[in-house]
Amino acid sequence: MDLVQVSDNGAVRSVRMNRPEKKNALTFAMYDALAAAIEGAQETPAVRSILLGGSQTDFCAGNDIGNFAQMSNHNDERPRPSRRFMHALARNEKPLVAAVQGNAVGIGATMLLHCDHVVASSEARIAAPFVSLGILPEAGSTLIAPRLMGHMRAFSLLVMGRPLNAEEAKAAGIVNTVVPPAQVETEALKAAQEIAALPAEGVLTARRLMRGSRDELIARIDEEAEFIRTRLSSPEARAAFEAFLNRKKA
Repeated sequence: MDLVQVSDNGAVRSVRMNRPEKKNALTFAMYDALAAAIEGAQETPAVRSILLGGSQTDFCAGNDIGNFAQMSNHNDERPRPSRRFMHALARNEKPLVAAVQGNAVGIGATMLLHCDHVVASSEARIAAPFVSLGILPEAGSTLIAPRLMGHMRAFSLLVMGRPLNAEEAKAAGIVNTVVPPAQVETEALKAAQEIAALPAEGVLTARRLMRGSRDELIARIDEEAEFIRTRLSSPEARAAFEAFLNRKKA
């Protein structure tokens, strides 16, 4: 079974995280597959929008615990697939639509900041508990979130770790449309198809202007990643991670 399912339906590329038994927690292999799907869309003129989805119960629970443990080894300085995925999001020029069911946690939350249209279930919950785990927000969220939702809302989400329900996320500008769970996939696909039907060059240019400097965003992603790498070896992060693992075992 493919943990990331990719299919092209007309002008829409669907990219689905498919690890429901683990709430779509992302492994290194899944990060690579997600990045490859987005990168490949840039080279495929027929693809004019990308639809990102999860399972019927969870969008994405963040990093896989095993991968998180591996990242906590401060001697491991190899390039990580997660950084490739974040760079792919930052460099992406195809409109990105998300269909959010259930929980969007950690990277599951911050990847939404890179989307152009988000349809969420009325039961969706968005959370970014980075600081409580002794690390820092990532995926350029420290740059995008304050611009999108204001400093105070961003601080509440990214630093205090207070989750947002679907309506709160809509009010904050992260979500466009809130619908009953059964309608999420249909509404998200409809939005992706609507975008794909627009004049491609006009969409590309308008999106590029609205998104601003990719170089600035990539620089922030890299800056966050270096701070996180340092934080992973800190006593705070090790204690928080140990407590997290013990809670999972309980």
